[in-house]
Amino acid sequence: MSGRGHIESLERLKELLKRLPGIGARSAERIAFHILRSSREDAEALASSIVDVKTRVLHCSRCFNLTETDPCAICADPRRDASEIWVVEQPHDVLALESTGLVRGVYHVLLGHISAMDRIEPGDLTLEALVRRVKGGGVREVVLALNPTLEGDGTALYIQSLLSSSPVTLSRPARGLAVGSQIEYATGGMLEAAIKGRTRC
Repeated sequence: MSGRGHIESLERLKELLKRLPGIGARSAERIAFHILRSSREDAEALASSIVDVKTRVLHCSRCFNLTETDPCAICADPRRDASEIWVVEQPHDVLALESTGLVRGVYHVLLGHISAMDRIEPGDLTLEALVRRVKGGGVREVVLALNPTLEGDGTALYIQSLLSSSPVTLSRPARGLAVGSQIEYATGGMLEAAIKGRTRC
């Protein structure tokens, strides 16, 4: 404990918690004290689960979704329509779309979007792998299920140019998704309307 009454290990925990998205100083303090009041077993289980996530979770070599097995369960499922690829920005978009029960195809996760402001270029995404999947044959439709934001729209246009010579149908979810919104936070009803009403690019 320092002269100001601070406990070093507790302060270190609060500083680490503040690095998490959406966690400010007060939230970090509340969480840190909650962990301190928890049993040793609960605290160790939390620490163990964090280590497990970092050591066991990887990206599927086919679609780049998060998984503990390669290929992931969706890619390995023979009941999925491999001729229909849903292109999304992040793994949590897969979770949102899967929750609707309406997607019968497979996915391709870009792991981001093109953004000059954030210095994210096409080469930083999994675009080359997407083009290889499409050119490998057997793909009928590519659904560009990117967030309806300026960056998402720009990334979709770039993908359209990459696949312009490929004999596949390119489509986008209907604008039941509000401009500027994110798939991750859309309601089930919004996603259902967007999926069922998707249009060709």
